[in-house]
Amino acid sequence: MTELYLIRHGQTSANAMGLKQGVINTDITHLNEVGQQQAQKLADNFDISFADRIICSPLERTAHTAKILNAGHDLPITYDQRLLEISYGQWDGKKNTELREKYPDVFNTYWNDVLPDYVKYASKGEKFETVVDRVDGFLKETVEKYPDEKIIVVTHGFTVKAFALDVLRPSDLMSLPEPRNTSVTKLIALSTDETYLEYYNQIFS
Repeated sequence: MTELYLIRHGQTSANAMGLKQGVINTDITHLNEVGQQQAQKLADNFDISFADRIICSPLERTAHTAKILNAGHDLPITYDQRLLEISYGQWDGKKNTELREKYPDVFNTYWNDVLPDYVKYASKGEKFETVVDRVDGFLKETVEKYPDEKIIVVTHGFTVKAFALDVLRPSDLMSLPEPRNTSVTKLIALSTDETYLEYYNQIFS
């Protein structure tokens, strides 16, 4: 049995401004002071010493979150491109409010976030299904490689949601919110074909 603990990175300035970060990796998408405090609070309340390793998205905001969580534990850390955030293409760096005003037909009003068909306007935007497919590949490969390990996965909001969508396969891809910063989501994989969502979007405080 493989246990995966999916952690969304701490807050960034882009988060606070309501921007779509996508795969941007500049100062505005690095952890801000609040994000660093969030990561430290998680480290104080969610002891990762039980885990065997950390696998992390290669972006700075996730790497910094992992570093804070791993202080004093020194778990081995590797990086995997499949854990990157969804890329919104030309919409990376744009404000949600401005996009919603201009393209209201591709926004979900309850979550105030884009619908899967946003790609008809966002050049080179990544499809929801593409992200689900890449995390499915990561999940299956990880379960095969580490069939009896407990693994911390530090990644991004939509990417965590994509893992949950991969396990649950709901008919409506908007039925789940993106998890909060430094929340924890737990998956249990009994095999590459049998995975369970044990909890989602949990805050440890």
